[in-house]
Amino acid sequence: MYALKNKVQLIGHLGNAPEVKTTENGKKLARFSVATNENYRNVTGEKVTETTWHNLVAWGKVADIAEKYLTKGKEIAIEGKLISRSYTDKDGVKKYITEVLVNELLMLGSVDKPTI
Repeated sequence: MYALKNKVQLIGHLGNAPEVKTTENGKKLARFSVATNENYRNVTGEKVTETTWHNLVAWGKVADIAEKYLTKGKEIAIEGKLISRSYTDKDGVKKYITEVLVNELLMLGSVDKPTI
């Protein structure tokens, strides 16, 4: 159970292609967002889809894979952990961000067929 203390698993679709940067020491960083959908029926019986956006961060080999294979709309499954950080914006206001640090990435859905 120790491994379950801070574990996140998500299946969703990419909002955009990953934004990839290389740090000064040569380590690769990829940032991307994933939308997950939950379906339910409201009190009147209408089907409702609720979308939640999640900010993801990947480093190293996972960032390499994200850069090479992930595109907008692609369905993926990820596993990682929650990380929180803060920063001060240009107006001097302190902002807080929670992201998912991805340590495993699985591409789902159909394989793109080559054009002939």
